[in-house]
Amino acid sequence: MMREPSRTIVQHAADALALVRPTPPADTPLEDAVGAVLAADVVSVLDAPAFDASAMDGYAVRAQDVAGATPSAPVVLRVVGDVAAGDAGPAGLDVGLGPGQAVRIMTGAPVPPGADAVVPVERTSTGRFTPGAAGSGPTTVAVHDASRTHVRPRGEDVRRGDVVVAAGTVLTARHVSVAVSAGHAAVPVHRAPRVAVLSTGSELVAPGTTPGPGRIPDSNSVLLAASARAAGARVVRRGAVGDSAAALVATLDGLLDAFDGAPPDLLVSTGGVSAGAFDVVREVLDPATRAGTPWQDAVTDTRLVAVGMQPGRPQGLARWRGVPWLALPGNPVSAYVSFELFVRPVVDRLRGVPGPGRALVRRVAAAGWSSPAGREQLVLVRHTEPDGARVVPAGRRPEEDTTARGSGSHRLSALAHADALAVVGADVTAVAPGDPVQVLLL
Repeated sequence: MMREPSRTIVQHAADALALVRPTPPADTPLEDAVGAVLAADVVSVLDAPAFDASAMDGYAVRAQDVAGATPSAPVVLRVVGDVAAGDAGPAGLDVGLGPGQAVRIMTGAPVPPGADAVVPVERTSTGRFTPGAAGSGPTTVAVHDASRTHVRPRGEDVRRGDVVVAAGTVLTARHVSVAVSAGHAAVPVHRAPRVAVLSTGSELVAPGTTPGPGRIPDSNSVLLAASARAAGARVVRRGAVGDSAAALVATLDGLLDAFDGAPPDLLVSTGGVSAGAFDVVREVLDPATRAGTPWQDAVTDTRLVAVGMQPGRPQGLARWRGVPWLALPGNPVSAYVSFELFVRPVVDRLRGVPGPGRALVRRVAAAGWSSPAGREQLVLVRHTEPDGARVVPAGRRPEEDTTARGSGSHRLSALAHADALAVVGADVTAVAPGDPVQVLLL
């Protein structure tokens, strides 16, 4: 078998991203769109406010009539109508507000023609409004203070044609509220990606099953399925497949209609991609071993590579009958690190998330550890202080020698305690306490 080509993390991530494009957009009711990625700008079809509106409960007046009003020298106006939120105009007023007149008005109601200010009820002789029908209020009012207008002009916040939510936004409740206010009931969003997950290895048993000699629980498929769901995908998990090429091929073919008859947008497998004699994924993917098999033409765009990283060095990608396939190593930490570096960005692209993805942030090592020469090291770490400035490798017992090792693809405890992933350069052989480190927040 030929030696697999070497790739950097950045190169392999780019190769993985090249396999996929965003899922097709579809108009979706706003109440169902939260969490989805907007496929086109939301442009307002309304002004907001849609009319000159009152910002207070009070009296709509002509500013010139009440200029200089004070508690010791109030201005008395005749109340000629009422207007509440939702009214087209004030009851009892057929023409514009005249000199010396006022209209009782509620917050959000349209300011009547002729009025250009609202005096809060607390700054008048009324003091406060009591519930009652239109026209039940006082017939005159004394204005004590009119130093502010308290009018929200039409289009002050948003004008028709304004972009209120940009394409590529991951929609939240706040965004859908804005879209409704802008005149929309539905928006185009990218469909949630369909991701099928499986693990390989005859040593694996189903979750909750007591392992026999030489067997271990299949935690990887559960880990990756949950991670993909958390990333915004719909997921079908098939669990463990034994070390048989025929069984793997049958499972892959069975997943092609797993989503109510529709194919997945992405296949993700763990295990069987290294150099072992029974590594079944490599057997199915490698051109040398699949030649002459019934599935030799089912696989295209194959890459079996050694990525310059630790853990997670062996990686594979391909298309299975046209469906993108990312093949990850089988050790749990390797699988999780590979998901964060390669699978999550692919799911993001399928969802329509724009941009380069999550950025590394600077932290300080609170403990030291060794690092392999020539490979980027990925260490699951946890923050040690409330300010989040310092990190230590996660899952380590206090009595362990902190310089002995920084990571291990078998160390399950690290998954439970980590909140970040430290990325140590390939030219670094040791991290000392106090050294700056770059981390990816999880």
